Amino acid sequence: MQTTSAVQEQPIAKQGHPPGLYLLFFTEMWERFSYYGMRGLLMLYLSKTAIEGGLGIEAASASLIYGYFTGFVYLTPIIGGWLADKYIGQRRAILIGGLTMAVGQFFLFMQPALSSVPFFFGLPWPTVIGLLLLILGNGFFKPNISTIVGKLYQQGDPRRDAAFTIFYMGINTGAFIAPLVCGYLAEDMFATKTVVNGVEQVASYGFRYGFLAAGIGMLLGQLAFNLLGKKYLGEVGMYPEGQNEDKTIAKAPLTKEETDRMAVIFIITLFVVFFWAGFEQAGSSLTLYTDKYINREVAGFLIPTSWFQSVNAGFIVLLGAPVAALWVNLSRKGKDLSIPVKMGLGMVLLGIGFLFMVGAVLERGGDVADQTIKASILWLLATYFFHTIGELCLSPVGLSMVSRLSPPTLTSMLMGVWFLAPFVAQIAGGYIASYVEELGALKVFGLIAGFVILAGLILIAIAKKLFHMMHGRG
Repeated sequence: MQTTSAVQEQPIAKQGHPPGLYLLFFTEMWERFSYYGMRGLLMLYLSKTAIEGGLGIEAASASLIYGYFTGFVYLTPIIGGWLADKYIGQRRAILIGGLTMAVGQFFLFMQPALSSVPFFFGLPWPTVIGLLLLILGNGFFKPNISTIVGKLYQQGDPRRDAAFTIFYMGINTGAFIAPLVCGYLAEDMFATKTVVNGVEQVASYGFRYGFLAAGIGMLLGQLAFNLLGKKYLGEVGMYPEGQNEDKTIAKAPLTKEETDRMAVIFIITLFVVFFWAGFEQAGSSLTLYTDKYINREVAGFLIPTSWFQSVNAGFIVLLGAPVAALWVNLSRKGKDLSIPVKMGLGMVLLGIGFLFMVGAVLERGGDVADQTIKASILWLLATYFFHTIGELCLSPVGLSMVSRLSPPTLTSMLMGVWFLAPFVAQIAGGYIASYVEELGALKVFGLIAGFVILAGLILIAIAKKLFHMMHGRG
């Protein structure tokens, strides 16, 4: 029977990080290219009229569909993680998930040739199938590639937080490139344009070609992962923990320390719901607000709305390495912040970011409907900057936390539990976005800022108790 000891099975670099980390970086980069390329277009695709190449769904309903889709993307990882832990191993799960998502993207690309008749909540059946396959495939892929990153390091290795930040840069390299490429294909290269009152406008979008590019990106990542996995990962993640030679370990009851650590994962997951409900407004309410009310013209060039989905990812690519270095340096000096403090700080920073969107609304004179009155693009860029710093304090640290605190036989499943926070948050965020037109952007952005900052301060206040429950792994 095969063993699953990460330390024995994978090539270890004597200095720096194991080479397998960079293969996982590359694989995740292309998977995120696929997902964010599609996500950057989804809200526009749902809400633009049929004549414009979209589905013509009203903004409030489109926000709910967007919220439910992106929410269920984060529910299925708990199932995919459990199946990998018990039956198929992380590597096979990643293969299944990657191929399933690629097929989903190709269904979105083929939709006009298949059907345009509404089938489910105004969605044609090829779109429904495509989105379902993306949801299912992500469930197999997402928790398991993060788990393998953790398996590359022994418990107590100070490089682990930095490794997850580097891995997170791979996520955001793909997320940065995707809206630029897919947005350019949909809003420029394959779009039909017209001139109205001397201003060039898009008459019809080429959304399907953006989805095609997303599918091709997914296949590129899978090709690299499966061709190079044996060389750079060894046997790491090939077999489920239940097949470990030492059956007594797999069957032993959880200790008090293990249950305490698991409780910390669940508690922090509850807090993080507030963070993601605010953060994921980027793809819904912030996208719609940007499209209508932000001055997107720079030096005579009208920036495509979907390109703003790259701003957050671009900031992460620039700032990820300095933040990773900061954690390592603080750790070496014995001054590292605990995981709950880092994550509470991330939530506060996200809330501060939304205060800049309040400033954008106020610059326009409030919630006025006149789309000729625009707010400065600087408000939006400042919002994304603070959101990015907050995300770097929270998301990669959270991935590292789960790999630290989970019992070995439950790591992938608990990674799925971690993704329950964005599942709940995405759906809640969809409802929040659907009320922007009814309540007004000023009130919605202000309330988000207040709730997220308050939740972050509470998490910081209870950080000492949570740190104690981690029993030396915080």
